[in-house]
Amino acid sequence: MIEINWGQPVHLVLNDAGETERFCTIEKVRYWLKRKWPVADGARVDALRNVEDAMDCIRPVADARNAFINAARSAGYQPQAAA
Repeated sequence: MIEINWGQPVHLVLNDAGETERFCTIEKVRYWLKRKWPVADGARVDALRNVEDAMDCIRPVADARNAFINAARSAGYQPQAAA
C-alpha cells in the first residue's frame, strides 16, 4: 500500500466545549467521513470523493484537504489554527 502524505495535521474544534480532533492521516479523514460524520450532506459526499480519489493518486491531496475543511464547516466543526 502506498502511504499518501496528508501534510500538516488538520485540527477541528468539534463542539462548544472546545473538544478537538487532530487529523494527520488521510486514512483517518476517510474513516471519519464514512463512520463518524454527523451530517450526510453534499459537502461530505464531495469530501469523501476527493479523499478517495487522492488515495487512488488521481486527485491532488490539496483538493482533498480543502474539501474536508469545507465539509467540516458544513458539519458545524471549526478548523483550529495550528499552534
